[in-house]
Amino acid sequence: LAALCVTPSRCSGVGLALCHRLLEEDGRIHLCITCRNAQKSEETRALILTSHPAAQVSTVEVDLGSLASVLRVARELRCRFQHLDFVYLNAGIMPNPHVNFKALWHGLLTGRVLHMLTTAEGIMTQTDRLNGDGLQEVFATNLFGHFILVRQLESLLCSNEKPSRLIWTSSSNARESAFSLSDYQHAKGQESYSSSKYATDLTSVVLNRKFNNQGLYSSVVCPGLVMSNMTYRILPVFLWKLLMPIMWLIRFFAKTYTLTPSNGAEAHVWLFKQKPEHLDALVKYHSCTSGLGKSYVEPRKMDVDEEIAEKFYQKLLELEKQTLERYSDLLD
Repeated sequence: LAALCVTPSRCSGVGLALCHRLLEEDGRIHLCITCRNAQKSEETRALILTSHPAAQVSTVEVDLGSLASVLRVARELRCRFQHLDFVYLNAGIMPNPHVNFKALWHGLLTGRVLHMLTTAEGIMTQTDRLNGDGLQEVFATNLFGHFILVRQLESLLCSNEKPSRLIWTSSSNARESAFSLSDYQHAKGQESYSSSKYATDLTSVVLNRKFNNQGLYSSVVCPGLVMSNMTYRILPVFLWKLLMPIMWLIRFFAKTYTLTPSNGAEAHVWLFKQKPEHLDALVKYHSCTSGLGKSYVEPRKMDVDEEIAEKFYQKLLELEKQTLERYSDLLD
C-alpha cells in the first residue's frame, strides 16, 4: 500500500497523529508525507521513524497555495509511484481568525451557544487575501491546490484493478450559507474557511459520481475541535489554557470536541479500514469523543445540493484551464 498524506507546513497536529496511527494499523505501507517546509518534513520523518523504525517513510515538498509547486510535486510523485492507494488531503489554513464576542454573547442569551461552539457558525471570521496566482489564498490552499493535485495524479489513482481513496479533511464549519456559486473563491465575504470546506464537500460528491467506475473513491471527514497550531492562533495561548478545563467539560455535551490530534484522526483511520464501495458518497464521517474519552466515528448526511455540486465542479474545470495555461512547461 502507498499512502500520501498532504499535511500543513509543520506536519503536526492531526497530520502527524494520522501518520503514526496508519503505521500502527499496517506497518507495510509506504507512507509519503508532503509539507511546505522541507526541513520540517524531514524532522517529522525522523520523528515517525523513532516510533516505527522499520517503516517506509518518504517526503516531498509542496505549497498547496502555489500552482507551480503543486505541478512540480505531481510530476515527482508520478516518477516515484505507479499507484497510490490512499491520498489524505489534510492541508488547510485559516488566516487572521477573529472571534465575534458579540455574536457569542447573543448565542448565550438565545440558547444557541452550544451549536455555535461546535460549528463556529456566526462567531468565527477570517481576513483573506490574493496569492501569487491571483487566487483567494484560502480557496487556493484549502481546495483548489488539492483539486489540481488530484487531477494531475489521475494516472496513479484511476485503476479498476486496484481502488484508490481520496480522504478530504472537511469541517463541521462547512456551511452552505457561507458558499456562493457566483463568488466561489469567497472574495467578498469573511467566512472563507467555511466556504472552502463546503466547496470541499461539493467536490468530493462529484468526484465519486465521475470516477467511481474507474476505481477512485472520495470521502470527507471532520476531525472535530482539535487543539492544534491552527486552533491556537484563534485566541492567545494563555487564554486557551484557562479555557481547557471548561472544554473538557463541554465534551460531555459536544462529542465533536475531540481535543487531541489522535482523537481527531479517528475518522481518517476508520476509513482506512473500510471497503470504499460500501460507503455513502453523501455522508461526512465525524471523529467524535465521549465525555469519558472514548473515540468513535459518527456518519452524518451532508447538506449538499448535487446540482450545485455539478455546477461548481464545472467552474473548477474552467478555472483549471485558465490558470494552467501559464504553466505549460510544467505539464506533460
